[in-house]
Amino acid sequence: MHKKTLTLALAGLLSCSVAAADTVFFSTQARPLEEAQAMRDKVLKGFDGEVQFLPQEDGPFFARIEAEQKADKGSLALLGALHGDYPPIETALDNVNDLIPTLQAAGVSPGYIKLGKLGGEDQMYVPWMQATYIMAANKKALEHLPEGADVQALTYDQLLQWGQNMQQATGEAKLGFPAGPKGLIHRFLQGYLYPSFTNSVVTEFRSDAAKQMWATFRDIWQVSNPRSTAYNFMQEPLLTGEVWVAFDHTARLKDAFDKQPDDFIAFPAPAGPAGRGYMPVVAGLAIPAKAVDRAESARLIKYLMEPQTQIATLRATSFFPTVKVDFPDDLPKSVQISGTAVAAQANSPDAILSLLPIGLGDKSGLFSKIYQDSFQQIVLRNADIDSILDRQASQLERLMQEAGAPCWSPDLPSTGACPVK
Repeated sequence: MHKKTLTLALAGLLSCSVAAADTVFFSTQARPLEEAQAMRDKVLKGFDGEVQFLPQEDGPFFARIEAEQKADKGSLALLGALHGDYPPIETALDNVNDLIPTLQAAGVSPGYIKLGKLGGEDQMYVPWMQATYIMAANKKALEHLPEGADVQALTYDQLLQWGQNMQQATGEAKLGFPAGPKGLIHRFLQGYLYPSFTNSVVTEFRSDAAKQMWATFRDIWQVSNPRSTAYNFMQEPLLTGEVWVAFDHTARLKDAFDKQPDDFIAFPAPAGPAGRGYMPVVAGLAIPAKAVDRAESARLIKYLMEPQTQIATLRATSFFPTVKVDFPDDLPKSVQISGTAVAAQANSPDAILSLLPIGLGDKSGLFSKIYQDSFQQIVLRNADIDSILDRQASQLERLMQEAGAPCWSPDLPSTGACPVK
């Protein structure tokens, strides 16, 4: 770190110092003023102890942690950050192995617990809250489900058959995907399709399983609304009835669920031959190695993981619980509808957790472009799958080498850049 940056960090440390009795909760999450105040007034107020909640931008967050690491003793009690924020500061954290029974009893999914180990043996953070992508359907579509299909446990083959059934019954393609200029089709490919067929995102990019995946999705696209290439937010075509079944981020389905809650259901994404791939955005709680009072930090974590506290956090941040909860009736309809699907997806017995890309830095856009370009060539232009995947795999391999990014879940850990077979 530059001397100037370290000086500023230490100055910030002094300016943020609090009374010894206070428990300092330092977080990159809930930064907007309204969210931060809601955290203080609605979430932390119920804790039996004094907590000072200090939300920070990423820069000051990491600078202060580095400064505290070099100091004789720390002043922070608890950290809140996204999963991808923790690997660079792992040496500044104490393990929270003692809290694993608490997580298991609260119903936190095994996949999330494993995620908090950061690829090692010790539990380094507690999965705190989550956002993700799910499926939504107009209830009119349910009568066209394939015989014997369970909407809460669909396969991609059944999704294809469902699309065919709806098209045959209505004369219109009623499936829809966010493939517009600002849509999130690349997250569907990276977090859902690839893991569901290959249990991988990078290493098996051009495998036989990947070729089967692209062939299946090309068939699904044939019964999808052709205007999908213009859809950025799927709540809009769902509300107009242009689309009956769609995939998108929970925030981009919100209006449909809030405006017409009696017309829609939410459910987990389908499964492929390898399992049910899904992409969560997970925030976690960690205890600094130099925490002032570790027992008090652990007690605060246990409080934040209680069902009623998780519901309060949902109200404050719009992030969903990681523990099992009963959603109260006074929550917005979008939260009630999405929340059940979010929990079911994370706790599916065949769930495959696929993380947002880690370690790519400013090359993240280029990474996503490889998947978008593959989609455009294979699905939209009907190009040869083998030749397109060979070409794009070469670009992917070069990108991973340039970034030096190790593999992330669901790919197996790697030494050095994640390999592309």
